[in-house]
Amino acid sequence: MKLAALVSSGKDSLFATYLMKKKGHEIACLVTIKSRNKSSYMFHTPNVGLVRLQAEAMNLPLITWTTAGVKEAELLDLKAALKQAKREFSIKGIITGAIESTYQRDRIEGICNDLSLKCLSPLWHIGQEKEMRALLREGFKIILVSIAAEGLDASWLGREITGHDVDKLVELNKGYGINIAGEGGEFESLVVDCPLFSKRIEVPDHEVVEEGKNTAYLVVKGAKLVGND
Repeated sequence: MKLAALVSSGKDSLFATYLMKKKGHEIACLVTIKSRNKSSYMFHTPNVGLVRLQAEAMNLPLITWTTAGVKEAELLDLKAALKQAKREFSIKGIITGAIESTYQRDRIEGICNDLSLKCLSPLWHIGQEKEMRALLREGFKIILVSIAAEGLDASWLGREITGHDVDKLVELNKGYGINIAGEGGEFESLVVDCPLFSKRIEVPDHEVVEEGKNTAYLVVKGAKLVGND
C-alpha cells in the first residue's frame, strides 16, 4: 500500500514508519505539522523543523503545514495536509506513531475516515520498555531534546541514548512512575540516524536551556547531514 507518514522528528513516528516499510508498504512522502503552540494537544513541537533533514536523508518529499495550534481547530490544518498528500501522491493510508494517546489517535482516524484513508498505528499499546529496546536493537540513534520529569536532568539532553539509559529509565519508572517511552511528556526525542536514512544528522551547535532541576530543553542552532561511512 502507498502510504504517507505523519512525522514529528521523534522516535515514535519514525519507528512506526520503519515498521510499515519493513512490512513491504511504500512510503510515498512525509507529512509534518509545525505548531506555533508549544502546548499543542496534537503535535510534537521541539525541533520539528529538523524533519526537513530527515526527509532528505530518506530521499522522500515532505509536506509541511503550519498551524496556530488551537485545540480542535488545528485538526483542519492536519486535514488539509493529508488532502494534499492524497492529491499529490495518491496515498491510500497514513502512518502514525501513536502509542497510548486515544485523543490523538481518534482524531487522526476521524480525518482519515473523512478522506477515505486507512490509519495505521503499528506501535499502538506496545510496551514502554519493549519499544525503547526495539529501537536500539533495530539501529535507531536517538537523542533527547527535552526533559520534564522527576529523576531526569539536563545531563540527558543531546547525547545518544543507550541500553544503559533504558535500564535507568526502567529504574526511574519503579521509583517515580515515569513512562519509560516518554508518553507522559517526560521527554521528547530526535532521531539522528536509523535504517531509513542514507545519511545521519549531526547537531554540532546547540544550547541547553534549564528551566528547573528536572525541566530543560535543547535548542538546536545548527544541524547537518553527514555520510554514513
